[in-house]
This record gives sequence, C-alpha cells and structure tokens, in this order.
Amino acid sequence: MGLQETDREKLVKFRLKKSKDTLAEIPVLFENEFYRTAANRLYYACFYAAIALLIKNGYETSTHHGVKTLLGLHYIKENKLEKPLGKMYDLLFNLRQTGDYEDWVFVNEKDVVPLFEPAKQFIETIEKLINDSK
Repeated sequence: MGLQETDREKLVKFRLKKSKDTLAEIPVLFENEFYRTAANRLYYACFYAAIALLIKNGYETSTHHGVKTLLGLHYIKENKLEKPLGKMYDLLFNLRQTGDYEDWVFVNEKDVVPLFEPAKQFIETIEKLINDSK
C-alpha cells in the first residue's frame, strides 16, 4: 500500500468506524427477518475490522481469502486473537459466500442470530489489539 503513517492511521480509523456502523445495521435486519443480508453485513463488519488490524500492522492483501489467511497466520496462530473468534470469522466467511453466490441456499434465524454477539466480540477484540499497538 505504501501509506504514510498519518494516512495509515486515518484508514484504520475509517475501517473501524465502517465496521461499527455495519454492525449497527444488523438488529434492523433481524427485526425484518432479512437473515441472508444480516449474514452478509455481519461478515463485512468483521472484515472491515480485520482489514483495519492488518493495515495498522503493515500487512497487505487485496482479497477476502487473503484477509482470512493473514488473520490466521499473524493473530490466531500467535494467540493474539482467540481461536473461537477465528472459527466464527471462518463461519461468517463461508455463510456469506454461500448466501451471496449459491442458488437455493437459505440463511435463517438460527444460522445467523447466534453469531451477532461473537461478531461484536471479534470487533471489540480487534479494536483493543489496534489500540494496544499504538
């Protein structure tokens, strides 16, 4: 990316805000029973936070799979991010993929509602990792 430090900090803050804003959309989607869309937004809320963490620490990738791989290598494998949160991210990744791209796949309440609190914890943990590395 070749970002200057001030630009990197601005981008990290922007991605974290985007993550939190996206997470805030989810209860409205649950209320209206838009579970497929809620799975998509939950994944993206976590994805934006993960990207912020990677940017903060100078890691670069341009793909969703790359984010998942770098997160695994540098944070989950090194026990900076708990394994259950990593598994939840993988689950959201797969749920979003199937919900968005495969026909005849239906995402329902039991698939996505239990992932809201762990996703919130994932984002909070990443924000703490970012703040602790200042």
